[in-house]
Amino acid sequence: MKYFIDTANLDQIKEAYDLGILDGVTTNPSLMAKEGIKGEEAVYNHYKTICEIVENGDVSAEVTAVDFKGIVEQGKKLAAIHKNIVVKVPMIPEGVKAIKWFTDNGIRTNCTLIFSAGQAMIAAKAGAAYVSPFIGRIDDSGWDGIELIQQIANIFAIQGIKTEILAASIRNSLHIIKCAESGANVCTCPLDSILGLTKHPLTDIGLAKFMEDAKKFE
Repeated sequence: MKYFIDTANLDQIKEAYDLGILDGVTTNPSLMAKEGIKGEEAVYNHYKTICEIVENGDVSAEVTAVDFKGIVEQGKKLAAIHKNIVVKVPMIPEGVKAIKWFTDNGIRTNCTLIFSAGQAMIAAKAGAAYVSPFIGRIDDSGWDGIELIQQIANIFAIQGIKTEILAASIRNSLHIIKCAESGANVCTCPLDSILGLTKHPLTDIGLAKFMEDAKKFE
C-alpha cells in the first residue's frame, strides 16, 4: 500500500518525505486555504512546489468547478503544472463526463467524494486512475467505511479493474492498518496518523531500558 499525505503544508510534506515513506500528496481547496494560499497563481505555484518536494509521487490537485466545461478547463491548467499532477474531480455526473474526457486525452484523474461501491464502479469505468472513498465521513454517518473499502476491492478484483483505491478521510493510525488489510492501494493521511504507526508504549519502555543499561558502560 502506498502512503500519501493529505495536506498543503510544506513542512509536513517535507517531514513525511524525510521519513522515506512518502509516495504522494492529496490536497483540496480547504487545505490550501488553511495554509493561506489564495489566488489561482499562488495555488498553482504551491502545487508546483509540492511536486518538486515529492519528486516522483502523484499529487492530486482538485478542481473547484462543477460543470463539465469548467472542470475540463481547470483540469487542463492543473495538469500542465507538472507531469505528476493528478486532477481531482468530484463524483457527480458532470465530473464523470470530465473524467472520461481526461482519460481520452491522457490526463490522469482521482475521483473524490466516493461514498458507495456504485460510485467507485462508475468512476473506474470512466477511466479514473484513483477512486477516493471517504471512510471517516462514512463512519460519522453510522456506516462502516472499512467495509466499503473491502467491497470496492472485492469488486475490482473480480472484474479485473485497474483503478487504484485511495482511502481518504483517515482519522487515526488504526484506519491505516485496516485499509491495508482491506485491500486499499493507497492511504492518504494526516501526518499525525502516519507518525502514530511508529509509536508503541512497549517501544518506549524498551528504549528507556536500553538507554539506562547503556549508561553502565560509560
